[in-house]
Amino acid sequence: MAVPQLHRFTLDNGLRVVLAPDGTAPVVGVSVHYDVGFRSEPEGRTGFAHLFEHLMFQGSESLEKLAHFRYVQSSGGIFNGSTHPDYTDYFEVLPSSALERALFLEADRMRAPKLTKENLANQIDVVKEEIRLNVLNRPYGGFPWILLPPVLYSTFPNAHNGYGDFTDLEQATLDDCAAFFDTYYAPANAVLTVAGDIEVDRTRELVEKHFGDVPARPKPHRPSFAEPRPNEELRGSHTDPHAPLPALAVGYRMPDPVNELDGYLAHLVLAGLLTDGDGSRLQQRLVHREPLVTDVNAGAGLFGPFEARDPDTFSITAIHAPDVAPDRVLGALDEELDALATTPPDERELAKVTARWSANLHGDHDRLVSRTLAFGSLELLHGDAALADGLADRIAGVTADQVAEAAKGLRPDSRAVLVVEPDQGDAK
Repeated sequence: MAVPQLHRFTLDNGLRVVLAPDGTAPVVGVSVHYDVGFRSEPEGRTGFAHLFEHLMFQGSESLEKLAHFRYVQSSGGIFNGSTHPDYTDYFEVLPSSALERALFLEADRMRAPKLTKENLANQIDVVKEEIRLNVLNRPYGGFPWILLPPVLYSTFPNAHNGYGDFTDLEQATLDDCAAFFDTYYAPANAVLTVAGDIEVDRTRELVEKHFGDVPARPKPHRPSFAEPRPNEELRGSHTDPHAPLPALAVGYRMPDPVNELDGYLAHLVLAGLLTDGDGSRLQQRLVHREPLVTDVNAGAGLFGPFEARDPDTFSITAIHAPDVAPDRVLGALDEELDALATTPPDERELAKVTARWSANLHGDHDRLVSRTLAFGSLELLHGDAALADGLADRIAGVTADQVAEAAKGLRPDSRAVLVVEPDQGDAK
């Protein structure tokens, strides 16, 4: 698809706006990204950012509960929201004739969500059930995104469980909700993105109409979450009552995703060389040749790439048989990283991985919902929505020497190792 021309402006209340016209199909995507994720949660309120995301769907001062769902779905649209380390997003994709409806709905809850004791109690129960389903009652639940950070990181923002502790969730109050909204859901702390079949001047008028009178509030100070890299190997363990086999996760710090983007992209390519496809290095060695593991994966970012500011995590996970010691897997991993650091990948191996990455990014960009969310998150985190159109080419330009340099930085004396053991308490 052709690269859309982006139009960016800021309203008087501080709301940043990105318009990305594309008349390929009669559909529009609308998203709002707020500059708050679970790294911004205060101690004693773990899981609050995600809980508040749920509350934003519970009606507003002018619309009753479930009205948002009804208005979007009756227009033939879809919607959702999600919480990330450094932002929370909300989106709708609808026929272009329903654009004003989507803008009204997002502006309405930015102005005043319905915060009541009933809604809070209900959503606390919903989030607790979500945690039971996705973490507590599932094999390898929370692996590695919940379990690895407290081993690799030492500060509360980076190490704590973003899903939340039940006790913390149950102690949340309406005053907490109001303070969180007043602080972080200000227009100046958000990016509105409208992409798809739009007419720029008319869309700008609609944005001004619906968002222009949302009261301005100060943009909150965003602290640095930086902390020193580990100078030794850090180890942790976890017993999983549902896991059929042992597992391990290895975590390393990555280059700053914003200020060292090329180094960050080299780590993405390195992850592909290690585990992407049967021909990748760790798949060949650990699954097929030796074999030591039944499954192995590597990736940048615990939620995927381009989802966080610094610090971010490069992780390698493996599931292995009970008679395979974790140190055997780690030893093989270190040998493969040393080989890549010493001898960069050849042109054919590198091209296979960069081509796959580029194709995947282009494929994602073809989907309106992915494109809309990418424009918004990159504008928020990087200050540059246009990066969404250039990342594929930038990854294609990663060199073998950059990959070797990335491998060289993944050292045994600067990493975290999490070992997951099955609970043998019921073994006969």
